[in-house]
Amino acid sequence: QVQLVESGGGLVQAGGSLRLSCAASGRTLNMHSMGWFRQAPGKEREFVACINWNGASTSYADSVKGRFTISRDNAKNTVYLQMNSLKPEDTAVYYCAKSRLYGSTCYRAIEDYNHWGQGTQVTVSS
Repeated sequence: QVQLVESGGGLVQAGGSLRLSCAASGRTLNMHSMGWFRQAPGKEREFVACINWNGASTSYADSVKGRFTISRDNAKNTVYLQMNSLKPEDTAVYYCAKSRLYGSTCYRAIEDYNHWGQGTQVTVSS
């Protein structure tokens, strides 16, 4: 069983940056697609970004494209989300997730993920 622990959230002013980390323990993340999702109060959990097993393929939600960057370090069993030019509408709990799927692409659907972290709060003030 794999455990995922997110860190790096916090309070930041609009226009600022944060870097989220997701550290895995228990089992290696190698070969699995990884993703970041977020959930704002009163809203459903939504896709933010994903990355395939070797980092060669990434995908982003339109709302974050050009501002967020997902990356991974398989040697450290860690996935990152660099968030720049943050906006108040980025405020949410951010979750890291491990996909049950392998392959050369990454996956955007929540149902493709079977392990989740506990989440880290990101708050962007205007």
